[in-house]
Amino acid sequence: MARSASKRIRSSDTEVSDDDDGHLEGILSQSEDEEGDFDESDGEPELDDGSSHDLPKDPDDDDDDDDDENEDWPYKIVTDANGGVRYEYEEIDPVYDSDDSDAQGPVNTIGNIPLSFYDSYPHIGYDINGKKIMRPATGEALDALLDSIELPKGWTGLTDPETGKPLNLSQDELELLRKLQMNEVPEEGYDPYPEMVPYFTSIEEKMPLSAAPEPKRRFVPSRHEAKRVAQLVRAIKEGKILPYKPAEGTDSVEEQAETYYDIWANEEPQDRGVMHIPAPKLAPPGYDLSYNPPPEYLPTREEKQAWEDQDPESREKEYLPQKYDALRRVPGYDEFVKERFERCLDLYLAPRVRKNRLNIDPNSLLPKLPRPEELKPFPSLCQTIFRGHEGRVRTVAFSPDGEWIASGGDDGTVRVWALNGHEEWSTKLSSEEPVQIVRWRPVKDTFILAAAAGEDLFFACPPLASDAIEKASRDVLDAGFGYAAGGAQQKSATVKKEGPAKWARPGSKLENAGVLLKATVRSVIKTVAWHRRGDFLCTVSPTGQRSSVAIHTLSKHLSQIPFRRLPGLAQTAHFHPSRPLFFVATQRMIRCYDLQRQELVKVVQPGARWISSFDIHPGGDNLIVGSYDRRLLWHDMDLSSRPYKTMRFHVEAIRAVKYHRSLPLFADASDDGSLQIFHGKVVSDLMENATVVPVKMLKAHRVVNKLGVMDVDWHPKHPWCISAGADGTCRLWA
Repeated sequence: MARSASKRIRSSDTEVSDDDDGHLEGILSQSEDEEGDFDESDGEPELDDGSSHDLPKDPDDDDDDDDDENEDWPYKIVTDANGGVRYEYEEIDPVYDSDDSDAQGPVNTIGNIPLSFYDSYPHIGYDINGKKIMRPATGEALDALLDSIELPKGWTGLTDPETGKPLNLSQDELELLRKLQMNEVPEEGYDPYPEMVPYFTSIEEKMPLSAAPEPKRRFVPSRHEAKRVAQLVRAIKEGKILPYKPAEGTDSVEEQAETYYDIWANEEPQDRGVMHIPAPKLAPPGYDLSYNPPPEYLPTREEKQAWEDQDPESREKEYLPQKYDALRRVPGYDEFVKERFERCLDLYLAPRVRKNRLNIDPNSLLPKLPRPEELKPFPSLCQTIFRGHEGRVRTVAFSPDGEWIASGGDDGTVRVWALNGHEEWSTKLSSEEPVQIVRWRPVKDTFILAAAAGEDLFFACPPLASDAIEKASRDVLDAGFGYAAGGAQQKSATVKKEGPAKWARPGSKLENAGVLLKATVRSVIKTVAWHRRGDFLCTVSPTGQRSSVAIHTLSKHLSQIPFRRLPGLAQTAHFHPSRPLFFVATQRMIRCYDLQRQELVKVVQPGARWISSFDIHPGGDNLIVGSYDRRLLWHDMDLSSRPYKTMRFHVEAIRAVKYHRSLPLFADASDDGSLQIFHGKVVSDLMENATVVPVKMLKAHRVVNKLGVMDVDWHPKHPWCISAGADGTCRLWA
């Protein structure tokens, strides 16, 4: 018995040790555990009895041994509610190599049950051990405010529906969110761009998989197919096979029952009468009727609201353009029936009348003009550019011999240039006022230049001519001082009246530069024009009112105002090239006066809103007028006071117009930066009208502050012209 008991003890010890080493793998149910306990309890008396004969022990020692063994076991023995034995096992902490997931399992193990079922209970579920999960205490509004102010790390402001506690994020979750927000790779060590391994192309195969030659059957027609085709052809010819046999039995019963009648079957065709007028065709649809119209055809919100507010009779269109992504999305047109009904009303209610139209070729109504190539020579290329002025160049003029060019601008200087673009002489007339106009004395035996700056009219003799011509020019300018001194001694008037102009020396500085004479008028001078003999010249001051027009005598240093009262503001004035006539232009009209009889001869009415300049043809019977409303007008004074031809070739105001003195050419200068060259032929036959042909458009100057070409002048002999621009340059066109 002792040996058997010891064997039992050893076997039970080995069993317990094996179970302990295996962490109680394969533990049976609770009932099996209880039976095992009973077996062990039954074996203990045998052990005590057997050992009592050989090994007497204290009972307390046995209890201590049992407690030591129970401490190593992974469970605790507790008493349940019924007084029975119950085993509570410790929670398993799985190692990394186990099958358990690293993710934390749900704390609340109630499953897929709504938490609203626990609203009437103090708990919200059970954990894995079956214990109640109590509902967390909720603070008041002040506690919620303090919690929102002092935000803990990982705070989300959400509540976990399983536990009722605030849902906070861990450090790993926050790091994952940061990487997602910064478009970074969430996983550490992940390479989004690994090196490509060419599995299939890394080894170059030099030999083909199969080098067998192509069989002959791939190049020879098939005999079997030829026989089959011959059989089909024979069957079709014999009628055994119908290749185009209609399908039978496809029509439905309803379609077979319907019967259609042709109401026009017995109608006889009738010839339409001679007066038959076919109905007008509908206009083809435009871009606004497209299902995908261009953006500029789509109405804005304001246009759509205005269209909806209008009465249907007042609307220009019966529809609003709409845009669709595809044609299949286009709905039905709700106005289709209405439009067809109105079309039918128009066809049978509106009478159609046949009108006879005159088939006239429009080209036959136009005058036959020569081609511009046949009217050469005329300027077409920029030959020389003159640079040196600061600011705008307001005026430019050719000398009588055509060898020198004078210019004046906003910098208050007058410059004389050679035709090659080199500046030969310059002087500064005023530091405050710009030089408005420069004009040469039209006599070849002198070399005198008149320039106006502000209220002063300067006469200069540039040291560029020969000694004889320079001496003659100085004598002409100095002759008036002797006449003025002699005339003053003979006058015995008691009351001194202020004259229209004061003649004096300009000063030693200007005299050393070549400016010998100065005449000061009452207001700012805008234009200067010489008489053909060179002894008289006129000045126009638009702001001078009564003294706006003045005529000066150079040989006597005398000035006079020819008009007591002039209707309108004077703009410019010119002498007739061959007759004693004087032309004065106001804003809307040009008046012609006879200087000998001192009376008004003719009034020219161009019809322009504001005249800017005009010029008289060398023949004396025609003149051209330029206006600020972009029109160029040709007047034949023998024909009518109205313009013979009106030309609109510019988009901005016309500043200056000029005739050539020996060739049938004239030009105009505009603020759009261009020059328009015309061929103007005038014949002595009164039955033939003048021929005006535009021959060339010259892109002359750059537009600066809405100002382009300021002045233009012609060479006295050659078909050359010079232009002055607001860009600070002068250009010679040849």
